[in-house]
Amino acid sequence: MYKIAVMGGRDTVTGFKALGLDTYPVSDFEEAKDIFSRITAPDMMYAIIYVEEGLSKTLSSEIARFSGKISPAIILIPGRDGSQGLSLTALHDAVIRAIGTDILK
Repeated sequence: MYKIAVMGGRDTVTGFKALGLDTYPVSDFEEAKDIFSRITAPDMMYAIIYVEEGLSKTLSSEIARFSGKISPAIILIPGRDGSQGLSLTALHDAVIRAIGTDILK
């Protein structure tokens, strides 16, 4: 059975735990890289992994490995301090790749 994970700062992921999602609070970028590597292993069976925007720059090469794959879908979410615009940009790019045109103008 496929699962959903959320990775980010403790304040960001806490609410998702109440929804029954697997949460992975991280305190620094090295820990983020380690956890991302573990939760993207094929045996973890995550269909969706939400990653806090603030971690996406550090994890950009790791996240890029999954850009053409169906699973797991790596989705950026805003952190506690609000959106940095990265999640909207990633969504925009994904829509263009999926349907071949920009419908979000």
